[in-house]
Amino acid sequence: MSKLEIRSPLPGTFYRKPSPDAAAFKEDGASVTEKETIGLIEVMKTFHEIPAGVSGGSIIFLVDDAEPVMAGQVLAEVEA
Repeated sequence: MSKLEIRSPLPGTFYRKPSPDAAAFKEDGASVTEKETIGLIEVMKTFHEIPAGVSGGSIIFLVDDAEPVMAGQVLAEVEA
């Protein structure tokens, strides 16, 4: 199996949940489709949805919830 990377399009803070009390958009090991939202990036108090951009059988996140990220940083890998 190959692994496809999901990279951050922006620098900011990556959130795996839409709010502190909500469930994560996707849990480790879940399947994803390319249009599904996997998280949000906050940039200067503005939130940007991050779509998976790829489809696959299992997503593994490489960054934690509320972790600062750089543009181009790998957020997750998806098994294809």
